[in-house]
Amino acid sequence: MVAVISVLVFVGAFMVAIGVMAATVAPQWRRIVSLASGNVEPAFAPLSELALAERRIAVRRWASAPIPAGVRRLRAAA
Repeated sequence: MVAVISVLVFVGAFMVAIGVMAATVAPQWRRIVSLASGNVEPAFAPLSELALAERRIAVRRWASAPIPAGVRRLRAAA
């Protein structure tokens, strides 16, 4: 009886382990097959993307800044 319970426990643990591995690999299977076939992924450059994002933010801040009063007076006088 103990042997049957032990086998059932280990078979259950094995099935859970297989399920977890399948759940981990399933969303990435295309990427895994692509890499296994020799295709190289494009390099990920987070710093260059961050620099571009920071420039966009700076431009938005500059564009949304209120016009100083002196400049407003000069424009009105012109």
